[in-house]
Amino acid sequence: MSAPQANAAVARAVLAEVAKRVVGQDEMVERLLIGLLTGGHVLLEGVPGLAKTLTVRTLAETMQASFSRIQFTPDLLPADVVGTQVYDQRTGAFDVKQGPIFASIVLADEINRAPAKVQAALLEAMQEHQVTIGGRTMPLPEPFLVLATQNPIEQEGTYPLPEAQVDRFMLKLRVGYPSRDEEREIMRRMAGGEAIAIEAVATPAAILAARHQITQIRLDARLVDYIVDLVHATREPAAAGLDALVPLIEFGASPRATIALAQAARAHAWLRDRTFVTPDDVKALAPDVLRHRVLLSYEAEAEGIDTDTVVRRILEVVPAP
Repeated sequence: MSAPQANAAVARAVLAEVAKRVVGQDEMVERLLIGLLTGGHVLLEGVPGLAKTLTVRTLAETMQASFSRIQFTPDLLPADVVGTQVYDQRTGAFDVKQGPIFASIVLADEINRAPAKVQAALLEAMQEHQVTIGGRTMPLPEPFLVLATQNPIEQEGTYPLPEAQVDRFMLKLRVGYPSRDEEREIMRRMAGGEAIAIEAVATPAAILAARHQITQIRLDARLVDYIVDLVHATREPAAAGLDALVPLIEFGASPRATIALAQAARAHAWLRDRTFVTPDDVKALAPDVLRHRVLLSYEAEAEGIDTDTVVRRILEVVPAP
């Protein structure tokens, strides 16, 4: 077995281990793994009780990575996230006490409950993979991944995420309810109260090696044009023959969406043991990459049209190679 095949087998083993605890969220788990394999942060949106936190914690257990969970609240301070300086009376100097952000996998629970200063501190960590404490810049561990959750229903005591920060998330996943059969299986596994053991089947080094392999996945020039056409259709829908979307879109996706879609499509192909990207890889990831980067107009909101509907329409009209 070649090195790329071996690492892909490890990735599939991670998915199998997570499936021991998490039932019926296969797409969510795979998207989290894609984020980990490409270094892209992931935002999960769904009502409480859908195993978002359990999934992230289990994913960390499968790869022997450091994990921390930050419960975001309105009274949270930047120092509670990144750390602070502590005066040592014995030495007469200030030492840095690292915060929970210094972990390979960071779960930012209910991220939209934190005030602006905390969001700014988290933004530097997400974008630069470093934090500044008392004038000292400190690198974060590699791999480093922020997996954030937010509740789409409850708005009291929340702060809307700035557009600049939302754009830093590679993927935004909408987590739905399990089916009736899946819920029966969840009850069977969890109602007994016994912990389900998880085996560590990967290492941070294996994830970093896989990241390098994913960059080597071939992306044909026609697929490059297809990805660019999809993103441009969110900015200039009339040019793509989507006149009906013109009054619905306020702002289209940024160039960061183009990069993210290419990276995610490569990882999607790699997980399927392919050395090249297909249009189906792009189509599979486009909703998760674009749904939080397209800002809709008041007219769209008034008509009950969401970004998923807009992205789906773009995928139907823009011709694939």
